[in-house]
Amino acid sequence: MRKRVVITGMGICAPNGIGLEEFSSAMRAGKSGIRFHPELADYGFSCLLAAQPQVSQETISKYFTPLEQRNLKASGLIYGAIAGMQAWEDASLPEPVGEAPDWDTGIIFGTGLLGSEKFREAIQLIDQGKTRRLGSTAVPQTMTSGVSAWLSGKLGCANQVSANSSACATGTEAIYLAAERIASGQANRMLAGSCNDSGAYAWAGFDGMRILSSASPDKPEASSRPLSASASGFVPGSGAGAVLLESRESALERGARIYGEVIGGAVNSGGQRQGGSMTAANPEGIIRCIREAIAQAKISPEEIDAINGHLTATRRDPDEIRAWTLALELYGKSFPKINSFKDALGHGLAASGSMECVAALLQFQEECIYGNNNAEDTHPEVLELIDSNCIPLKTEAATPKVIAKASFGFGDVNACLIFRK
Repeated sequence: MRKRVVITGMGICAPNGIGLEEFSSAMRAGKSGIRFHPELADYGFSCLLAAQPQVSQETISKYFTPLEQRNLKASGLIYGAIAGMQAWEDASLPEPVGEAPDWDTGIIFGTGLLGSEKFREAIQLIDQGKTRRLGSTAVPQTMTSGVSAWLSGKLGCANQVSANSSACATGTEAIYLAAERIASGQANRMLAGSCNDSGAYAWAGFDGMRILSSASPDKPEASSRPLSASASGFVPGSGAGAVLLESRESALERGARIYGEVIGGAVNSGGQRQGGSMTAANPEGIIRCIREAIAQAKISPEEIDAINGHLTATRRDPDEIRAWTLALELYGKSFPKINSFKDALGHGLAASGSMECVAALLQFQEECIYGNNNAEDTHPEVLELIDSNCIPLKTEAATPKVIAKASFGFGDVNACLIFRK
């Protein structure tokens, strides 16, 4: 018999807020973390806008020892460590004591790119024949499982400790994989999330593909425009989100606060067929992923109160809405409320799914649905499918009971989760 899985802790290191209090306030107010980055011009970028967390030295010192801070270059590792530790603390779990491992708790913390800054430093030393100067920090800061390994060492987690990497679907997929491990009885608790590096080395490839925003840097907060007719490409971002998943039985036994329940999920790929490619999704893959998640949740599409889409502010936003309507078989005014958080967070790449899951779950607690800040000129193809009232422009008071969250990534990969209050 499958166990029920709930979320009892959350952590966030986002471009518009670090920590749940700052982040939830920013999301409710529609505060953007997108900023003008003039240094990108030095690298020949066309897009000079980006979104990255503003992490103070005080915050770094809270989570990293002075020894760990020596030669600490990997921004993604910093973000992931902060978000992961926050989620543990938010779940009111005890600090590890003694040498006994926690065999019942595991970690799945994914990334798309980790340690690009450290790689650059390492390559320079290697090219100069100074390999011995790399020391002991290069590998932990650049291996894909760097965040999982770091958190495991801090928390003593000894169940599955690993990392996934599925482009922009990484964070949502990590939470799904962790939930499945608990539901199947293989773990009692799982810390799950994702992160991505900041900076030119993480974002340059996308600028080279000419898919980043061409918006003027004069108004950074208006540059990322999901669902908008004037969308001009996505704004690159970074950060990390994390959730602590737990069996419902365990959470109730220890009197934990519950943010929501994971009642369904699915991951798949479109196989880069039927219009799918490395950069575009096979619509049938998206539809199947959404339907499989709903089937596992044992609900009807009409029970979904809100959707947080992937919606990156590119020309493919109407295609995503079309896939949602076909998957749910709901159109016009019958379609749920839908939002995208990339207007405030930019596109956090591998970090996007986990940061957006944290925001989606906060809507239960805040009794609201966050707005689409830059969708006032909603794309006409979107309005042919769903009613304009389904796209709140500002945060609306609401009491959502069921929220669907989906992420779609390069390589034609998909992930969808269904949360219940």
